[in-house]
Amino acid sequence: MNKNGSDGVEDKDIIQLYFARNEKAIEETSKKYRNYCFRIAHNILSNSEDSEECVNDAFLGAWEAIPPQSPSRLSAFLGRITRNIALNRFDYYTAQKRSRNFETILDELNECLVSSEDVESRYEEEQIAEAISRFLRGVDEDHRNMFLRRYWYSDSMADIAARFSVSESKAKSVLFRTRKKLRIYLKKEGYIL
Repeated sequence: MNKNGSDGVEDKDIIQLYFARNEKAIEETSKKYRNYCFRIAHNILSNSEDSEECVNDAFLGAWEAIPPQSPSRLSAFLGRITRNIALNRFDYYTAQKRSRNFETILDELNECLVSSEDVESRYEEEQIAEAISRFLRGVDEDHRNMFLRRYWYSDSMADIAARFSVSESKAKSVLFRTRKKLRIYLKKEGYIL
């Protein structure tokens, strides 16, 4: 068993395969991260077929990005690619079919982030993301992890409640209070009115 807690090839070895342009890199990535990436995509799309396509596209994206990139955490790198692909697909399909769970998640976060029209530039978005990261570093670890499970991984309330051994109403309450604190923090930092 490797240091990441699973059998198989370590991340640094998988990255070396990418740099060597060895197609075994995708095979090893799939063995180790297919379920992880599928869950991220499925939590956004609620459709197995679309989620599987997103995972395949994510692995292709990794192949195209490594090299020149050399991610320090392969799981986070793959998770980000998968999430972005799933979000793009979600946006594309929004007019035709909707995922109620993900729309609810976006509505919840929207309470914290609604602001003036000028928050459209890439630089300002990066600044807000950094401010949110700073805020989360100062939050109770369980509350931070619940927040990330909901708003990064798009977990359902039932999944969060089970993962943290709390009731769904407790999970909703923690997330509500954390969003409220985030909104206050972002106001104080001048990111929202």
